[in-house]
Amino acid sequence: MPTLDKVSVDLMVVLGTTTMRIHQVMRLSRGAIIELDATEADEVKILANNLPVASGVVLVDRNRIAVEVKQMLPKSPGVRS
Repeated sequence: MPTLDKVSVDLMVVLGTTTMRIHQVMRLSRGAIIELDATEADEVKILANNLPVASGVVLVDRNRIAVEVKQMLPKSPGVRS
């Protein structure tokens, strides 16, 4: 399938969320710690081109971090295949 070699997809893994005021964001510097509403045991959301496609868990093995897909989400109505 050579045509698929040219398709790019932005993948994002959402570890958690938080709410911050603009002045707090403006004061962030390198190394800042942002508290999230999740724990290391919570499932993460996996997005493709900003659309939810799966959920999974974070795996850490020495200095490598990975995400194991646990569940694929059903396609949203109106989304092209």
